[in-house]
Amino acid sequence: MTISKNTIASFDVDPQKSFTPLCPTELPVAGGDQIGAELNYMASLASRRVGSKDAHTPQAPWVVKQHSEMLQPTGLAHADVTWVSHCVPGTEGFTLLDELPTPYDYDYFIWKGVEPDLHPYGACYHDLHDKLSTGVIEYLNAQGITRVLVGGLALDYCVKTTALQLLKAGFEVILHLPACRGISEEGGVQAVNDLLQAGAAISSTREELAALATR
Repeated sequence: MTISKNTIASFDVDPQKSFTPLCPTELPVAGGDQIGAELNYMASLASRRVGSKDAHTPQAPWVVKQHSEMLQPTGLAHADVTWVSHCVPGTEGFTLLDELPTPYDYDYFIWKGVEPDLHPYGACYHDLHDKLSTGVIEYLNAQGITRVLVGGLALDYCVKTTALQLLKAGFEVILHLPACRGISEEGGVQAVNDLLQAGAAISSTREELAALATR
């Protein structure tokens, strides 16, 4: 049995220049600038395209000056570890990859991390306790979506968490690996394992994605 395209959505998680070598002083993920075409392919299989952006003030309490100071516990309830400043509105790093639509051209779009003391990873909630919904789960349900194709940056943080949130909400999730890059190789492998264990499907090629999306 094949499912209708009308029940499929694609989700571009934080495909921003901050997470690419285009912004080397922020959080450059190797190959992060190479996923735009794969995200667009995902969208071609879906009836709805949703996306998200990090949007952070450089004065947030979890911001540190150097990369060597990152990933240290903050003691904050909704910003678990430190990061260098990234994805500041008005900067080049805040923008989406050039191949992608503008936020307005998505069917639904999320800006997350606007509150200085909130640094969520997943795009479905504004906090780390999954309390304050961004509305995307409700939107997808209202549109009759049952299956979500997921890609973006970075695989081992925001992409993984978003996919897990969607699975918990009852959606079928397909992670398209060519549309993702991880901060670390080990983190990417762990993310895939965690998602498989949680019930996600994984595609490694466009052919696999097309087959999985419509099965």
